Amino acid sequence: MKKILAVIPARSGSKSVVNKNIRLINGKPMMAYSIEHAKESKYINRIIVTTDSEEYAAIAREYGAETPFLRPAELAADNSLDIEVFEHALSWLKREEDYEPDIIVQLRPTDPIRNPEDIDKMIEMMLEDETVDAVRSVSLTDTVPHKMWYVGEDNVMEPIMKDIPEAYNMPRQKLPKIYHQNGNTDVLRPQNITKYHSMTGKKIKGYIMSEMYDVDTEADFARISECLKIRQGGKIFVFDIDGVIAQLRKDLSYGETGPNERMVKIVNELYDLGNRIVLFTARGYVTGIDWKETTARQLKEWGVKYHELHMGKPNADYYVDDKMLSLDFLYKEFGE
Repeated sequence: MKKILAVIPARSGSKSVVNKNIRLINGKPMMAYSIEHAKESKYINRIIVTTDSEEYAAIAREYGAETPFLRPAELAADNSLDIEVFEHALSWLKREEDYEPDIIVQLRPTDPIRNPEDIDKMIEMMLEDETVDAVRSVSLTDTVPHKMWYVGEDNVMEPIMKDIPEAYNMPRQKLPKIYHQNGNTDVLRPQNITKYHSMTGKKIKGYIMSEMYDVDTEADFARISECLKIRQGGKIFVFDIDGVIAQLRKDLSYGETGPNERMVKIVNELYDLGNRIVLFTARGYVTGIDWKETTARQLKEWGVKYHELHMGKPNADYYVDDKMLSLDFLYKEFGE
């Protein structure tokens, strides 16, 4: 059996969010989520947290990880490198236990939302191809590096990317898709570290993820905390139909409208997570026309999952709600 080691680097002393690795997020220390992700993998058979804090180590053990050593303080500074942390861990395990893993999985504790199936698929990419040195999770970037510049002396500019002539004058739709490493999950072979002083080696494959949940600021903490609550299920969501689930018809000809497929997918995901979905509409409030049968038929045709449908809502120019979630939040956190 392959020895597959999960390493969770959890230093103390974060400045952006104080003690963020053990701070409670939705009722649990943040690094506990990464330990649970490793435990849910069908391949990982050992989990170690490398930390400089005995308090952190005790919490890690409480949730099922090993803490066979404490990391030296000089390897827990703001500018400490991953390679130094992993060299220390591997050398300690070899020296003290004669333990050498076949594959290492790095799970950063600042990512409390992961799908363990993604971890296993990344491990499988390594198991299926011995020539691959590392697999890194990546996400499509919103920025366009082909339209970025270096600004030198006298404000003379040089394009960062020169692989396509005058790419900075092209529409972004014609430029290649660019991905950034999102830090969610890294899988690597230990010889990258022990022989080549590298976290990646030379042949690196990417595993594309549509979502990214790294906590680096207080704003990230609040946003991801809300996501965890939603993913836990048991919440009630109330959705307007027209302009949200259905395309808006200003002429009030609701029978001819179509679905907002992106939002339908989000509503169905929230339903599948165990949340209660309540739909309402102002259809017929002004004209007195009964749209219930048409609306129910449309929702069925569009495949919308819901628990309640309410016909009735005052027509207005603006609606104010103290518990409102923005469409941008739902699109960002639950839409692709």
